[in-house]
Parts: sequence; C-alpha cells; structure tokens
Amino acid sequence: MRMIKWQNGVVITPDQTKLPLEEITLQITTVDQMCEAIKVLRIRGAPLLGAAAAFGIALKAYHSKATNTKRLLVELEAAATSIKATRPTAVNLFWAADRVINKARSFQGGKIEELKTLVISEAQKIADEDAAQNHAIGKNGATLVKDGDTILTHCNAGELCAVEYGTALGVVRAAWEQGKKIKVFADETRPLLQGARLTAWELMRDGIPVTLITDNMAAHIMSKGLVNLVVVGADRVVQDAVFNKIGTYGVAVLAKEHKIPFYVAAPKSTFDLAHKAAEITVEERKPEEVTHIAGKQIAPSGVSVFNPAFDATPLQFVTGIICEDGIYCKADFAKFKSGRS
Repeated sequence: MRMIKWQNGVVITPDQTKLPLEEITLQITTVDQMCEAIKVLRIRGAPLLGAAAAFGIALKAYHSKATNTKRLLVELEAAATSIKATRPTAVNLFWAADRVINKARSFQGGKIEELKTLVISEAQKIADEDAAQNHAIGKNGATLVKDGDTILTHCNAGELCAVEYGTALGVVRAAWEQGKKIKVFADETRPLLQGARLTAWELMRDGIPVTLITDNMAAHIMSKGLVNLVVVGADRVVQDAVFNKIGTYGVAVLAKEHKIPFYVAAPKSTFDLAHKAAEITVEERKPEEVTHIAGKQIAPSGVSVFNPAFDATPLQFVTGIICEDGIYCKADFAKFKSGRS
C-alpha cells in the first residue's frame, strides 16, 4: 500500500506518531502543515521524506494564487527552503526538493497552469520511482537471506519509511514472499521506539514472525548465535560512513565482533558522495523525547539531556549496501571516496 498519495491538492499519509494504537490519516493541504508533520515525525523515514518534500512543493503549486510563472517560481523556491529547514540529516528531503525546483526552473515560457502541472507531475514521478526502487531493493537483498535465517533490524525501515514496501523490511518482505521461513528481531529503538511501535506493527500485520527486544539486548542474542544477519536502513550514505537512527553504529560494532553480516538497504537517492561524515550536521532533538515516554516523565526534572537523532557507522563495519541496482560490497566502497558509485 502507498504510504503517501496525492489527491487533487491534498497529500494523504498516515500519522506515524499515533501508531500502533491508532490508525489516523493526515490530509495535508499547505506547506506549513507539511513542515509541521515532518518536524514532529508524523512523516518520517528517508525515502518517504523525499516524497513528502516533493509533494509539499506540489501543494504550493496547486494552491498558489500567483498570476505569472516568475512569481510562482519564487513561491516554490520559498516552499522548498522551508521544507529543507525541517530536518538537516536525511538527504532524500534535500534531493527531492532540489529536483522539483530544478525541474520548475527549467520551464520555458508557457502558461502558469502548465508549470503547476509540471511540478505536480515531477513530485508524482519521485513517489512512483521510490516505490519501484524499494521493490528492487527487496529483490536484490533477498538473495542474501537464506531459508531459516533470523534477521536483526534497528528502527523502522519498512513501508512506513518509504512510499511503498520499505528498504530493510523490503528485504525481509521479499524473502518472505519467496517462501523463506525467516524470523526477525526488532530493536525497540529508543528514544522514540520506532522499532517497537512501527516495525513490530508492520511485521505482525504481514504475518512475518517478529520478536521485540530492548536495544541493550542485541549483544546478548548475538552472543547466543540467534542472529544470522543485520539489515538496517539509512538516512544518508557519505564517502566514509552511513548515517542512520541513533544506535545503529553500536549494532554494527556488535555485528562485526560476532562475525555477523551487517547490511544497509537504501535507494541511491540517499547517497551523498560529495561529503564525509565529519561534514554532516546531525539533528539534535528536544530533551523531552528522552525524559518522557508517551507523555509520562521518567527522569528527574532539569536533568541535562543529549539527544542526537542519528549516528554515523563507518564503512569498515558495513558488509554491503543494498540498492535498487544491486549490492555494493566492501570492494566497491573505494569508489565512494571519489564521489562515484
């Protein structure tokens, strides 16, 4: 099923902050609403953020009262700037916004309605391409999964993080659809519990065996030989590292110590090979995400909190990166340093 849809000037998507207890659908009609949804994680997941950014600009085009293409382009660029300011780490958001704006800038003459149609069409293309890429990622990654394997994953890289099917969970789904009898361990993923709330919900809905564990159990189950491979998503792939939800780096270190393959599943729109890890801004989120759970305070009032949303896993800990056009292994990583892939 599509996680984000365009319907005549309305963007339809689930409110992920309400899952798994409530299934509430958002109907977004303005750029401000889209920015708010992204900031508070009603919409989250790198590939989905790309589609959301594109549709956010499409909303501005659809509802604009501009009377000429020059004025409309100014409004579209302002919308893109607002959307790109919401979250600094996930590169898909920037990539999609820039792609739509560059398409709009390439428009030569014509009527304002033609420019609006062009922008909306480009946003829809981004969504359609992401859906196809996720299915391809799943198919490629499933070749790494053996019948009877148990897979550990961190955070949520399923349907809810993408337009359709998912990245890391796309690999799981494809292997399951091939008839492989697999199981999944899902890290709960503090502080916002995307593994507990979202990954477990998705897999249970699909009938795929899943066991929820706390984040600090990963080393224990690896030491007991209960994990065959790790598959996670990514928010940005740079020359020397993979950025993903906080805690991913620790899982990768544990996997290497226990000689367990560690794979990253991500579309190539997540690649940012012009930069290194040290150059990337890691989003820091509000302390209440750590001091409270479901609105209930669990820590002393006034305690100092450090709450980065992501960490960087050096490529030396990554066995391979599963993309829509194949699997990049360690021998391929040297190309990343030159900005090639």
